[in-house]
Amino acid sequence: MRLQDELALLIRQEQTLQFKRFDENTAWQLGSALHERAVGEGWPLVIDIRRFERPLFFAARPGITPDNGEWVRRKVNTVQRFLRSSYRLTYQLAIEQQDIQQRYHLDPADYASCGGGFPLIVQGAGVIGSVTVSGLPDRQDHQLIVDALCDLLGHERAALSLPAETPF
Repeated sequence: MRLQDELALLIRQEQTLQFKRFDENTAWQLGSALHERAVGEGWPLVIDIRRFERPLFFAARPGITPDNGEWVRRKVNTVQRFLRSSYRLTYQLAIEQQDIQQRYHLDPADYASCGGGFPLIVQGAGVIGSVTVSGLPDRQDHQLIVDALCDLLGHERAALSLPAETPF
């Protein structure tokens, strides 16, 4: 798949994976599903779900490092700043052949254009927060979130899944 084709799929994921409402109970369901998957696979993972003004769910699995917490912080900043997935930003920058510092004059120590941060979008309200994971390769971090959102919102995973091979 070409960069532009995958970017179109990333945009379609965001247009499709939207909630009618999102509250603390929804955050718990989503966070628990991500955690159960990580436990089942034996993955070291940090999971962070938040409205931008406050945390709603946080879990850290055995094997994570302090770097994972920093990756989460940077991915959350990216989703909050751009109101899109951090992986979508990766593709947009790759197509422009720039990095986040060149294009937006942002410090990469505070922002990350890599997979693992996804906007929480409520229909009629827009982006209200983010779901973020760190611990796997960035494409897998992104797809893990998409799979969990598909399951929770009743969408077919296959229709919104990235191919296994990355164009990078």
